[in-house]
Amino acid sequence: MSYKDGARLPKFFGKDSTPTHPGTFTIQSKRRKDRMRGADYDLANVPYAMYYHRGYAIHGAYWHRKFGTPVSHGCVNVAVDHAEWLFDWASVGTPIVIHQGVEELANDE
Repeated sequence: MSYKDGARLPKFFGKDSTPTHPGTFTIQSKRRKDRMRGADYDLANVPYAMYYHRGYAIHGAYWHRKFGTPVSHGCVNVAVDHAEWLFDWASVGTPIVIHQGVEELANDE
């Protein structure tokens, strides 16, 4: 779980067709803004991207606010202000643990 001032931070996880893979990772790189593209999306200026495995990242999501609903293409999406806080707090090498059943965790918020 991610917390800020004692409160859990809402987050989004991958759809069934593009799941967020569980595992233990570390933040490998950080970008204040990045362009993310796939077969059915092209998003410019994605804020506060912290890549932890291949193209998977924790990042701000300005294009939706469906907290608790699996909507991403495998990344962990958070509100932009929460992503900024996480980005400032975490450094390259910070451990990331993605648990099996992340959708249930998201829906529990």
